[in-house]
Amino acid sequence: MTMKPMHWLAGAAALLSTTALVQAQDMAALEAAAKMEGSLTTIALPHDWCGYGDVIAGFKAKYPWITVNELNPDAGSADELEAIRANKGNMGPQAPDVIDVGLAYGPAAKDEGLIQPYKVAAWDEIPDSIKDADGYWYGDYYGVMSFMVNKDLVPNPPTDWADLLKPEYKASVALAGDPRASNQAILAVLGAGLAAGGSAGAEAGEMGLSFFAEMNKAGNFVPVIGKAGTLAQGATPIVLMWDYNALSARDNLKGNPPVDVVVPASGVLAGVYVQAISAYAPHPNAAKLWMEYIYSDEGQNLWLKGYCHPARFNAMSAAGKIPAELMAALPPAESYAAAYFPTLAEQDANKGVVTAGWDAVVGANVQ
Repeated sequence: MTMKPMHWLAGAAALLSTTALVQAQDMAALEAAAKMEGSLTTIALPHDWCGYGDVIAGFKAKYPWITVNELNPDAGSADELEAIRANKGNMGPQAPDVIDVGLAYGPAAKDEGLIQPYKVAAWDEIPDSIKDADGYWYGDYYGVMSFMVNKDLVPNPPTDWADLLKPEYKASVALAGDPRASNQAILAVLGAGLAAGGSAGAEAGEMGLSFFAEMNKAGNFVPVIGKAGTLAQGATPIVLMWDYNALSARDNLKGNPPVDVVVPASGVLAGVYVQAISAYAPHPNAAKLWMEYIYSDEGQNLWLKGYCHPARFNAMSAAGKIPAELMAALPPAESYAAAYFPTLAEQDANKGVVTAGWDAVVGANVQ
């Protein structure tokens, strides 16, 4: 790469180091500064999660002069924060620039000083309820907890949480992550607790732990991190995961085996994930450019293509910016109508109960 004079780089850095909203007229300067950095490091972005494969490919096509370095696609939210902690001052390839974490992890990362504020151009179209007012973190997409079922091995798929305790599902049910670190798994426990009648938060977390303890005692729980491969192999015939991950896995398996994606009749839980830029990002301007891309119409529709409801869904729908074929491919609207969106406080309370109590109450080492 031909190096530009250092005074040019210093000027661009000064322009973009502020936390103010970068308006459309500043995009050229942002792109120039990102080009000087030439790289972006992501973490925990499996290509079959929410359509991230297409999102990353779209970013590369739009900005071919940025190399995307992908760290640990299967990491959980807690792992992402630990990667920032472990790489403070590290300007090498193991330091993440951006993170995508569960909603409860955004405020925790802000409080610890692990992330920096930045407001994308489409900031006003992100609902206030899923973003930090100062721009430290902001919602990107959401889905609902579902059961992904291998129909070859489970001819009668469960329709609700209580069904998972039935003898016919012996050695069949798995979480899609370690409930001591994975937001997806932690919230699956909350969903089970809600279905059991618990109030969202600590009570549902405790009831969810009791439910999984009962499932484990019955021999139905499999302490393996479930994914498309383990489902197809028969190791985890039923996997509890976000609907968009399950639907994507169904498509990728192409009928081998046939897959059902079931939204449970009760305890329908919605989960919001959020984006943030590391406070120690080696490539802060490339990180900001990444944020601008994923919150653009193109980026948001790519998430929708991956079966996720993007943060700007309502605004884009009202403006006629969502292709009809993407809407038609989504699960029926009634699957989402009954969904409960836990507050930050409720998620924090549940997270504390689940992460602290899993080993003692359930006693299954998920790995």
